[in-house]
Amino acid sequence: MEPNNSCDMQRHYNDLLQHLPAGVVVHGPDGRIRSANPLAEELLGWSEAELIDVIPSASRWGLLRSDNSLMLTADYPIHIVMRTGEKVRDLVVGRPATQRGPERWLICNAYPEFGADGRLEQIVVCFTDCSALKRAEQNSQKLAERLRLVLQGSNDASWDWNLITGEIYYSERWWAMLGYEPGSLPSTTDLWCRLAHPDDKKMLHAFVKKLLVESQESYAIEFRMRHKDGHSVPVLSRGFVSRDPNGKALRLSGTNTDLTERKQAEQRIYEAAYFDHLTGLPNRRFLSEELHRILARSARSGQIGALLFLDLDNFKLLNDTMGHDVGDALLRQVAQRLRHTLRHSDQLSRLGGDEFVVVLEDLGLVASDAVAEVNNVVGKILDVLGQPCFLDGRQFFSTTSIGVTLFDGITADIEALLKQADLAMYQAKADGRNAARFFDPRMQATADRQAALEGALRDGLSMHEFVLFCQPQFKSRAKLVGAEVLVRWHRRDGALLSPAEFIDLAESSGLIVPLGQHILEKSCMALARWAKDRTLRKLKLAVNVSVQQLRSPEFPATVADILEATHAPADRLWLELTENVFAENMAEISQHMRQLCDQGIRFSLDDFGTGYSSLAYLRNFPLAALKIDRSFVRDVHTDPSAASIVKAIIALARNLKLDIVAEGVEHEPQRIFLIEGGCHTIQGYLLGAPMPIEEFEYRYGVAGAASN
Repeated sequence: MEPNNSCDMQRHYNDLLQHLPAGVVVHGPDGRIRSANPLAEELLGWSEAELIDVIPSASRWGLLRSDNSLMLTADYPIHIVMRTGEKVRDLVVGRPATQRGPERWLICNAYPEFGADGRLEQIVVCFTDCSALKRAEQNSQKLAERLRLVLQGSNDASWDWNLITGEIYYSERWWAMLGYEPGSLPSTTDLWCRLAHPDDKKMLHAFVKKLLVESQESYAIEFRMRHKDGHSVPVLSRGFVSRDPNGKALRLSGTNTDLTERKQAEQRIYEAAYFDHLTGLPNRRFLSEELHRILARSARSGQIGALLFLDLDNFKLLNDTMGHDVGDALLRQVAQRLRHTLRHSDQLSRLGGDEFVVVLEDLGLVASDAVAEVNNVVGKILDVLGQPCFLDGRQFFSTTSIGVTLFDGITADIEALLKQADLAMYQAKADGRNAARFFDPRMQATADRQAALEGALRDGLSMHEFVLFCQPQFKSRAKLVGAEVLVRWHRRDGALLSPAEFIDLAESSGLIVPLGQHILEKSCMALARWAKDRTLRKLKLAVNVSVQQLRSPEFPATVADILEATHAPADRLWLELTENVFAENMAEISQHMRQLCDQGIRFSLDDFGTGYSSLAYLRNFPLAALKIDRSFVRDVHTDPSAASIVKAIIALARNLKLDIVAEGVEHEPQRIFLIEGGCHTIQGYLLGAPMPIEEFEYRYGVAGAASN
């Protein structure tokens, strides 16, 4: 009888493996696969013939870790068991998508089986699809134990309810999931509902009632159960319903999965999407969604609200000088102080950088009341953020500028509110910082004009509206030695704008780089034309370049390309810089300048003496000329101090063997003083006003000289 019993048992065991809601792969002691059930074939994406006698490896299977990185062969469950002789529990493994099926994620458990002599006989690896794990009934104690081992290491707790006899079975895992010892509570059919969260009981009753009367065979439902310690355990219950031929429910069987980790992961994802990781405050996305609700409430109630835009004063300086760690510590302190200052009903968010937003609700039905409430809150904020901070063992003082805009929920638009408060904040900074300003429609009008001008500036570049003017430079009085390029914006409406009206905007908008390249290209084209004129070819042409241009790693190559394309003589091209070019990244600037000098180009330092002048500039950078600023030239014949400064600059340039150019010469006494003092290159209205480059070429070229 024993052989037959053994065969029957094996047949039952094999039958169970065919229908078990888990993939089961049996390995020999050498790691080679002996057998695999159909679900294993389906989940792994290979047939039994492809699996048998295979040792799993990364090169063949390409399994993934839970973080989507490639799992090493040594970390496969079978190899861990072979190496350690111990069980593997709750290992999350990914199977990449293949032509045979989509990507799957599996919960793996592996355990060794030893013979009577203590030697390893086989290794069983069980895995379940994270979204579908079914419990199969077992016909024998041995098979039931093996299924228990499959489920033991996972978050799945099996249970079974015989609807005919009323008998119900809860597995050890079911009890452990809720913190109870098996059988410590009566195993009754209503235990589920007694342990269910009060808010979920009604829903759970209705679900079970509907499940029993309908014809579906499988189900899945999420609800919460009460742990012995009192906290709630989120549970996903999945299973199947056995029915007779008439559809009557006979049995409910399934598993409960603890969703705690998944819910925590979802919460982490939610926090990453909606909260700032540094301060823990809601971020811009959260603020935007919350503002929709706030504006809706304001529209219904008629209550006025306010949006406050906060920006820390001089935060960039602190960040750059003390380091980002100190800057981050300040931001955390600011967030903490704001939390303690504001009401729980006030919405506080961090937009990014050193920008925070506060939204106040229910400030009153009239604007005057709302303004008074806002001023009260603003006063508290400025006071608390003006207190000293202790960062990295040192005391720092920080102030804040605040922009305020009111809203009523009817005419308000979220982006418009943020923009208005931002404009008001910049006004607070312009008025001296550490202050608050309410939005005024005139601010918007100014911003709109700036935006329109920037748009026109972009269009002007594409339409080639920027034209070159030249102002001549003379040696003493009579001899023309060069010219400086001065750009003008000739707009389509006929207006001719000087650089003072658009250069600052070009720099702040980033358009200075394409504008500067346009000017340089046109200037080199002019030099190429001049090279064919026996008079003009002797002249040097000075072109201003911006900080952004010279700092660009591509600038030397760009200039070389322009010279090559235009055939302009490089030794006639002078690039004029201002001292702010040397404010930072001096090594990089020096390298770019030397690369340009290697091409034959020379450099002149414009407005010398007006910026952060340093003799180190003259020693460390390849300069060929200094240009005396017009502010000194203007008073040189009337102010002894100005005269002394000019004399010192001329003497310095001569000792360093640098050319010297004086600009802004408008009166004869100025010219005489400069010539007698040793400055022999003069530029200014006294000798020649800026003129279109075509007029300059005609007047001073061969053709012009002949006509004169």
